[in-house]
Amino acid sequence: MDAQLGRVLDAHGGLDRWRTRTTLTSRITYGGPFWEFKGHPGFVGESLVEARLQDQWIRHRDAATGREFVFDRAADRLTVTDVDGAVLDKLENPRLTFAGYTPETPWSLAQIGYFRAYATWHYLVEPYLFTWPGVEAREVEPWTEGDETWRVLRVTFPETIHTHNATQLYYYDDAARLRRMDYAPEVNGSTPVAHYVRDHQVVDGVPVPSRRHIQLRNDDRTPDLSWTPITLDLADIALH
Repeated sequence: MDAQLGRVLDAHGGLDRWRTRTTLTSRITYGGPFWEFKGHPGFVGESLVEARLQDQWIRHRDAATGREFVFDRAADRLTVTDVDGAVLDKLENPRLTFAGYTPETPWSLAQIGYFRAYATWHYLVEPYLFTWPGVEAREVEPWTEGDETWRVLRVTFPETIHTHNATQLYYYDDAARLRRMDYAPEVNGSTPVAHYVRDHQVVDGVPVPSRRHIQLRNDDRTPDLSWTPITLDLADIALH
Protein backbone atom coordinates (compact mmCIF):
# COMPACT_ATOMS: atom_id res chain seq x y z
CA MET A 1 0.00 0.00 0.00
CA ASP A 2 1.19 3.51 -0.79
CA ALA A 3 2.50 5.21 2.39
CA GLN A 4 0.35 8.31 1.94
CA LEU A 5 -2.75 6.18 1.38
CA GLY A 6 -1.98 4.36 4.62
CA ARG A 7 -1.66 7.69 6.41
CA VAL A 8 -4.99 8.86 5.00
CA LEU A 9 -6.75 5.64 6.01
CA ASP A 10 -5.36 5.89 9.54
CA ALA A 11 -6.71 9.45 9.78
CA HIS A 12 -10.12 8.18 8.64
CA GLY A 13 -10.65 5.60 11.33
CA GLY A 14 -8.48 2.80 9.96
CA LEU A 15 -9.20 0.14 7.39
CA ASP A 16 -10.68 -2.35 9.86
CA ARG A 17 -13.36 0.13 10.90
CA TRP A 18 -14.51 0.58 7.30
CA ARG A 19 -14.50 -3.16 6.64
CA THR A 20 -16.89 -3.77 9.53
CA ARG A 21 -19.42 -1.09 8.54
CA THR A 22 -22.19 -1.72 6.00
CA THR A 23 -23.82 1.65 5.26
CA LEU A 24 -23.48 5.41 5.62
CA THR A 25 -26.62 7.50 5.94
CA SER A 26 -26.99 11.26 5.73
CA ARG A 27 -29.35 14.11 5.00
CA ILE A 28 -27.79 15.91 2.03
CA THR A 29 -28.84 19.28 0.66
CA TYR A 30 -27.89 19.82 -2.98
CA GLY A 31 -27.56 23.33 -4.39
CA GLY A 32 -26.16 25.33 -7.28
CA PRO A 33 -27.34 26.23 -10.79
CA PHE A 34 -26.11 23.02 -12.44
CA TRP A 35 -29.33 21.09 -11.81
CA GLU A 36 -31.57 23.69 -13.45
CA PHE A 37 -29.13 24.03 -16.35
CA LYS A 38 -29.57 20.30 -17.00
CA GLY A 39 -33.35 20.72 -16.92
CA HIS A 40 -34.10 19.64 -13.35
CA PRO A 41 -34.45 22.56 -10.92
CA GLY A 42 -36.21 20.21 -8.49
CA PHE A 43 -32.86 18.59 -7.72
CA VAL A 44 -31.99 21.61 -5.58
CA GLY A 45 -33.02 20.60 -2.09
CA GLU A 46 -32.75 17.92 0.55
CA SER A 47 -32.48 14.15 0.14
CA LEU A 48 -32.19 11.33 2.63
CA VAL A 49 -29.31 9.18 1.40
CA GLU A 50 -28.27 5.62 2.17
CA ALA A 51 -25.00 4.36 0.67
CA ARG A 52 -23.67 0.84 1.03
CA LEU A 53 -20.00 0.64 1.94
CA GLN A 54 -19.14 -2.80 0.60
CA ASP A 55 -20.68 -2.52 -2.88
CA GLN A 56 -21.74 0.30 -5.21
CA TRP A 57 -25.36 0.86 -4.26
CA ILE A 58 -27.05 4.08 -3.16
CA ARG A 59 -30.58 5.37 -2.57
CA HIS A 60 -31.79 8.97 -2.53
CA ARG A 61 -35.25 9.83 -1.20
CA ASP A 62 -36.13 13.42 -2.04
CA ALA A 63 -37.65 15.17 0.95
CA ALA A 64 -39.97 17.42 -1.08
CA THR A 65 -41.45 14.84 -3.46
CA GLY A 66 -40.87 11.45 -1.84
CA ARG A 67 -39.35 10.18 -5.09
CA GLU A 68 -36.67 7.54 -4.71
CA PHE A 69 -33.63 7.11 -6.92
CA VAL A 70 -31.72 3.84 -6.57
CA PHE A 71 -28.47 3.06 -8.37
CA ASP A 72 -27.42 -0.59 -8.24
CA ARG A 73 -24.06 -1.16 -9.92
CA ALA A 74 -24.39 -4.96 -9.77
CA ALA A 75 -27.56 -4.73 -11.86
CA ASP A 76 -26.19 -1.70 -13.77
CA ARG A 77 -29.53 0.03 -13.30
CA LEU A 78 -30.89 3.37 -12.10
CA THR A 79 -34.55 3.29 -11.03
CA VAL A 80 -36.81 6.22 -10.16
CA THR A 81 -40.04 5.58 -8.23
CA ASP A 82 -42.71 7.92 -6.90
CA VAL A 83 -43.91 8.13 -3.31
CA ASP A 84 -46.28 5.18 -3.92
CA GLY A 85 -43.57 2.98 -5.45
CA ALA A 86 -44.65 3.35 -9.09
CA VAL A 87 -41.72 3.40 -11.54
CA LEU A 88 -41.33 6.86 -13.10
CA ASP A 89 -38.15 6.23 -15.08
CA LYS A 90 -35.47 3.57 -15.40
CA LEU A 91 -32.11 3.20 -17.12
CA GLU A 92 -30.30 -0.03 -17.86
CA ASN A 93 -26.57 0.44 -18.52
CA PRO A 94 -26.96 4.14 -17.68
CA ARG A 95 -23.40 5.19 -18.54
CA LEU A 96 -23.89 4.17 -22.18
CA THR A 97 -26.78 6.63 -22.58
CA PHE A 98 -24.41 9.62 -22.32
CA ALA A 99 -22.39 8.75 -25.45
CA GLY A 100 -21.67 11.89 -27.48
CA TYR A 101 -23.06 14.25 -24.84
CA THR A 102 -21.57 17.72 -24.35
CA PRO A 103 -21.81 20.04 -21.31
CA GLU A 104 -24.83 21.68 -22.97
CA THR A 105 -26.84 18.46 -23.41
CA PRO A 106 -29.93 18.25 -21.16
CA TRP A 107 -30.50 15.06 -19.18
CA SER A 108 -33.51 12.89 -18.51
CA LEU A 109 -34.80 12.35 -14.97
CA ALA A 110 -33.04 9.00 -14.73
CA GLN A 111 -29.81 10.38 -16.17
CA ILE A 112 -29.51 13.20 -13.66
CA GLY A 113 -30.45 10.75 -10.92
CA TYR A 114 -27.65 8.46 -12.08
CA PHE A 115 -25.11 11.30 -12.07
CA ARG A 116 -26.07 12.35 -8.55
CA ALA A 117 -26.10 8.73 -7.39
CA TYR A 118 -22.73 7.46 -8.56
CA ALA A 119 -20.99 10.75 -7.67
CA THR A 120 -22.42 10.93 -4.15
CA TRP A 121 -21.66 7.26 -3.50
CA HIS A 122 -18.03 7.90 -4.41
CA TYR A 123 -17.78 10.89 -2.10
CA LEU A 124 -19.20 8.91 0.83
CA VAL A 125 -17.09 5.76 0.41
CA GLU A 126 -13.72 7.48 -0.15
CA PRO A 127 -10.99 6.86 0.97
CA TYR A 128 -11.96 3.27 1.81
CA LEU A 129 -12.77 2.85 -1.88
CA PHE A 130 -9.08 3.33 -2.71
CA THR A 131 -8.35 -0.11 -1.22
CA TRP A 132 -10.84 -1.99 -3.40
CA PRO A 133 -9.65 -4.57 -5.97
CA GLY A 134 -8.45 -2.93 -9.18
CA VAL A 135 -8.06 0.55 -7.67
CA GLU A 136 -4.54 1.98 -7.79
CA ALA A 137 -3.45 4.87 -5.54
CA ARG A 138 -0.03 6.45 -5.30
CA GLU A 139 1.37 9.73 -4.07
CA VAL A 140 2.50 12.29 -6.65
CA GLU A 141 4.06 15.74 -6.37
CA PRO A 142 2.52 18.05 -3.73
CA TRP A 143 0.37 21.05 -4.59
CA THR A 144 0.65 24.54 -3.08
CA GLU A 145 -2.51 26.62 -2.87
CA GLY A 146 -2.40 29.94 -1.08
CA ASP A 147 -0.24 29.47 2.00
CA GLU A 148 -0.86 25.72 2.25
CA THR A 149 0.85 22.74 0.68
CA TRP A 150 -1.21 19.59 0.22
CA ARG A 151 -0.06 16.04 -0.41
CA VAL A 152 -1.69 14.50 -3.47
CA LEU A 153 -2.89 10.98 -4.26
CA ARG A 154 -3.35 9.97 -7.88
CA VAL A 155 -6.11 7.34 -7.95
CA THR A 156 -7.08 5.22 -10.96
CA PHE A 157 -10.34 3.27 -10.92
CA PRO A 158 -11.25 0.12 -12.88
CA GLU A 159 -14.24 -0.03 -15.24
CA THR A 160 -16.09 -2.13 -12.67
CA ILE A 161 -16.63 1.01 -10.56
CA HIS A 162 -18.74 3.83 -11.96
CA THR A 163 -16.99 7.14 -11.43
CA HIS A 164 -16.51 10.53 -13.07
CA ASN A 165 -13.42 9.44 -15.02
CA ALA A 166 -10.71 6.82 -14.64
CA THR A 167 -7.92 8.85 -12.99
CA GLN A 168 -8.51 11.52 -10.34
CA LEU A 169 -6.42 13.59 -7.91
CA TYR A 170 -7.06 13.88 -4.16
CA TYR A 171 -5.42 16.63 -2.07
CA TYR A 172 -4.83 16.17 1.69
CA ASP A 173 -3.71 18.63 4.35
CA ASP A 174 -1.27 18.04 7.22
CA ALA A 175 -3.96 16.20 9.18
CA ALA A 176 -4.57 13.89 6.17
CA ARG A 177 -8.04 15.34 5.66
CA LEU A 178 -9.38 15.81 2.16
CA ARG A 179 -9.33 19.40 0.95
CA ARG A 180 -9.82 19.09 -2.78
CA MET A 181 -10.33 16.56 -5.58
CA ASP A 182 -9.89 16.95 -9.35
CA TYR A 183 -11.83 15.06 -12.00
CA ALA A 184 -13.55 15.52 -15.37
CA PRO A 185 -17.00 13.89 -15.61
CA GLU A 186 -17.24 11.93 -18.84
CA VAL A 187 -21.04 12.13 -18.74
CA ASN A 188 -20.78 15.93 -18.97
CA GLY A 189 -18.31 16.22 -21.83
CA SER A 190 -15.28 15.71 -19.53
CA THR A 191 -15.48 19.23 -18.12
CA PRO A 192 -12.49 19.76 -15.74
CA VAL A 193 -13.59 20.19 -12.12
CA ALA A 194 -11.92 21.24 -8.86
CA HIS A 195 -14.07 19.94 -6.00
CA TYR A 196 -13.38 21.58 -2.62
CA VAL A 197 -14.13 20.32 0.88
CA ARG A 198 -14.88 23.28 3.16
CA ASP A 199 -15.70 21.44 6.39
CA HIS A 200 -15.76 18.00 8.04
CA GLN A 201 -17.86 16.28 10.67
CA VAL A 202 -16.23 13.58 12.77
CA VAL A 203 -18.53 10.54 12.90
CA ASP A 204 -17.46 7.42 14.80
CA GLY A 205 -13.87 8.58 14.55
CA VAL A 206 -14.12 9.24 10.81
CA PRO A 207 -13.79 12.83 9.46
CA VAL A 208 -16.57 12.95 6.84
CA PRO A 209 -16.44 15.88 4.38
CA SER A 210 -19.68 17.72 5.13
CA ARG A 211 -19.54 20.90 3.04
CA ARG A 212 -18.51 20.66 -0.59
CA HIS A 213 -18.19 23.32 -3.31
CA ILE A 214 -17.67 22.16 -6.88
CA GLN A 215 -15.90 24.62 -9.18
CA LEU A 216 -14.65 24.49 -12.73
CA ARG A 217 -10.89 23.99 -13.24
CA ASN A 218 -8.48 25.80 -15.55
CA ASP A 219 -5.84 24.12 -17.71
CA ASP A 220 -3.13 24.94 -15.13
CA ARG A 221 -5.14 23.18 -12.36
CA THR A 222 -6.16 26.44 -10.73
CA PRO A 223 -9.87 26.73 -9.87
CA ASP A 224 -12.39 29.12 -11.39
CA LEU A 225 -13.97 30.54 -8.22
CA SER A 226 -16.21 33.02 -10.05
CA TRP A 227 -19.22 30.74 -9.64
CA THR A 228 -20.13 27.44 -7.96
CA PRO A 229 -22.14 25.06 -10.16
CA ILE A 230 -22.86 22.47 -7.42
CA THR A 231 -22.88 22.43 -3.62
CA LEU A 232 -23.44 19.58 -1.16
CA ASP A 233 -24.11 20.03 2.56
CA LEU A 234 -24.28 16.94 4.76
CA ALA A 235 -26.04 16.62 8.12
CA ASP A 236 -27.18 13.77 10.39
CA ILE A 237 -24.31 11.58 9.17
CA ALA A 238 -24.16 8.06 10.61
CA LEU A 239 -22.09 4.93 10.01
CA HIS A 240 -23.82 1.59 10.51
